[in-house]
Amino acid sequence: MTSRAPLLLLLTSFSWQELRQHPWRMATALIAIMLGVALGFAVHVINQSALDEFSRAVRSVNGQPDLQLHAMQGGLPLALYPQVAQTPGIASAVPWVETTVWLPGSSADPQTRGTQGAAQGVSLRVLGSDALKLAPVAPALMPRLFEGGDRLDLFAPDAVFLNAAALQALRLSPEQAVNASMQWLLNGQAQQLRIAGTVAASGAPVAVMDIAALQQKLGLFDRIDRLDLLLTDSASRSQVSVALHALAAWQDQMLIQQPSDDQQRVGEMSRAYRVNLTVLALVALFTGAFLVFSVLALSVAQRAPQFALLAVLGATPRQRMALVLLEALALGTLGSLAGIALGTALAWLALQVLGGDLGGGFFAGVQPALHWSPAAALIFGLLGLAATLAGAWWPARAAMDLPPAATLKGLGSTHESAPRLWPAVTLLAASLVLAFMPPIADIPLAAYVAVGLLLLGGMSALPWLLGAVLALVPNAFSRQPLAMLALERARRMRHATTVAVGGVVASLSLAVALTVMVTSFRGSMMEWLDAVLPAPLYVRAAGGSSRVDAALLPADAAQRLEQLPGIARAQAMRSSQLVLSPERPAISLLIRPLRGEQAMQLPWVEGPINETRPGIAVHISEAVAQLYGLKPGDTWPLLSKAFSLQTNDQKASTASFYIASVWRDYVRQFGAVALDWQDYLALVGKAGNAALVSEIAVWPESPGALPDAALQAAIEQALGTPGQPLPALEFVSSQALRERSLRIFDRSFAVTYWLQAVAIGIGLFGIAASFSAQVLARRKEFGLLAHLGLTRRNVLSVVAAEGLAWTLLGTIAGTLLGLGVAMILVHVVNPQSFHWTMELRLPMLRLLALGAAVVLAGVVTAWLAGRRAASADAVLAVKEDW
Repeated sequence: MTSRAPLLLLLTSFSWQELRQHPWRMATALIAIMLGVALGFAVHVINQSALDEFSRAVRSVNGQPDLQLHAMQGGLPLALYPQVAQTPGIASAVPWVETTVWLPGSSADPQTRGTQGAAQGVSLRVLGSDALKLAPVAPALMPRLFEGGDRLDLFAPDAVFLNAAALQALRLSPEQAVNASMQWLLNGQAQQLRIAGTVAASGAPVAVMDIAALQQKLGLFDRIDRLDLLLTDSASRSQVSVALHALAAWQDQMLIQQPSDDQQRVGEMSRAYRVNLTVLALVALFTGAFLVFSVLALSVAQRAPQFALLAVLGATPRQRMALVLLEALALGTLGSLAGIALGTALAWLALQVLGGDLGGGFFAGVQPALHWSPAAALIFGLLGLAATLAGAWWPARAAMDLPPAATLKGLGSTHESAPRLWPAVTLLAASLVLAFMPPIADIPLAAYVAVGLLLLGGMSALPWLLGAVLALVPNAFSRQPLAMLALERARRMRHATTVAVGGVVASLSLAVALTVMVTSFRGSMMEWLDAVLPAPLYVRAAGGSSRVDAALLPADAAQRLEQLPGIARAQAMRSSQLVLSPERPAISLLIRPLRGEQAMQLPWVEGPINETRPGIAVHISEAVAQLYGLKPGDTWPLLSKAFSLQTNDQKASTASFYIASVWRDYVRQFGAVALDWQDYLALVGKAGNAALVSEIAVWPESPGALPDAALQAAIEQALGTPGQPLPALEFVSSQALRERSLRIFDRSFAVTYWLQAVAIGIGLFGIAASFSAQVLARRKEFGLLAHLGLTRRNVLSVVAAEGLAWTLLGTIAGTLLGLGVAMILVHVVNPQSFHWTMELRLPMLRLLALGAAVVLAGVVTAWLAGRRAASADAVLAVKEDW
């Protein structure tokens, strides 16, 4: 046999007969590969489809300008607009004002809010611009009048133009929407408008109206949110940028960005979540490789005499190895193709039922079309083939190394080489080194490789570990005949034991790691919620006030509430956003009372610094510390630049900031900065809406009591403005916020739980296949023991004892490796992916239950396999050697 043709003939005859005799066995391995490929490919397709749709929506809303101008925080001064429009090289400058309003639910009264939960309704993004200039910059936002509509409606103060998602949120068809009236909540006040037409923008609900009309509703006439610029054909971006910086109205906190920066930020916002979820989906493929290993090991063990006969007939060891690998290649090809088809179907179904959001919240509300990529399908198909061939490598080597003469006599391998520890030590050392490597492109690639090397190193050390454990067994225990049989086989066949428990170690270690990671995250999340939600009740208005601010309440709102009977204390808070760099997503600016006797406490990680320092103290989250390279005591010139517009009045100097502490934040992945309320007022003053409040923390006089309807009405009266309708307020208890946060957490990890269950299921079946392979291959051994006088019960006892010992060893090793993987996930992958840390927590009861289930499954499987092996066929099998 010197050519490839005999191998193909053997594949279609010798291997085909094996498939016909044991179709369920090969089908199980095929299903394992199919599920691994399908889950990974489906997650990738869903995330990629959602990202493409989300990016397309961002492009349609943001338009197609050459450059965009906006401020690090707040808005741009209106005086900048005419100067920019007259700058050489700029063909057109389009101003924008943006806000967020609230569309109340159809069954919700906009004047009332429940105390336990959040208000019901839909958030609507409202954009104001000049309709005469929109067409070349943002064609998707160009207002389209209804048939017969008045052209002056483009500038009417009550006219709005809605996209399809906004009409759907209002439950209106295009025919019903013609000049229909609608109501939204802005800063808690209900406003009546008229639907004058539509816009073609896709994605989330969007409304477009005249910029002057929106400025009037916001009460802001001296600010715009951004400027979109179209350049002349002869102008370059660099030349225009230099000219803009030379304008009289230019401020240091203004930024120039390209539209592609928005696309980059959209991808960065969800990249860590998408990559981690895809890697997690491939865990099923990783465990599937061990199932392929177990199935092929069983197949090779049962066909050992046939392989030996092929060797006698002239098949070389390499040809025997190639035959097993060809069988695996055929299996992997079918499994990968079926996995791609199943993954496509799962992705289509998920997009129809769940939309594009798999729990992370990045693509909530997006309804994308299926984006099928041939390149991605090829990559995941090749991963399936690689996993199959990796699982088949050891059985193929076994087919190559088997001794033909001894195998034909039923003796098999008579000895094993001493286990070598250096490969395991090398793999574990490499894993340790990689675990301390920094991320690559903000993705913890080295940490993922470290996890794989840790698992491989741990499994490579199993023979040595087994020898170390057996060395501790007392000699007196070996004097028992049945115990001696189990112990001597374990001592002399350590690699066979590794084969049996390999699937246990792989599946259990990953299950333990995921269980510990999720438990640690959930426990840290609950502690964090206790720290950031100190008040029993929170009051806020419905509807945002601008592109970056939450809905605003009067500046003295907290003082008004403290005067009410039944309220012991009230504290004002405000939330805004800062865009410190065009290349990075916005960070949150949180204004809180952080000094004095009633200062709010943050979940500190480092600090706070107590000594007096020059400048204003700010408290940054872990994400800001990592992304901007800051630590307590550092000054932060970039933040000073962000506040330069407020502090630069041609006389005042720019404010100086220093980092007073680092705190933990599990909500804002790209960072948050906390600033004391009095420091904030000293920076921005009380003019305009700078001193307004976005949320009030309320402590009722009766601990644990929530305000009744009368107190809620009193709060609404206290926060109202004379001569205007009462504001629409939202009363949310801290308990409701905790419950909602934990529901979001569980929903985010729902996919994790399902993927973990699939991996455990594949691993448990791998246990069954491993023990079946080991026990059924020993039928002649059990037949010889029966001839020597051992009863069927004795044989079953030996097999069950071996199953208990092997599975117990695999459970211990899998648990220890799982804890090591969990440490990498908790202390390396999560900080590098999401820029936050957590405390490691061990759910002992769940881990014990998981280990006990694995041990029980191993013992039962070994006993069932032993019953078949100890049957009459095993006795008759000895005759084959006569």
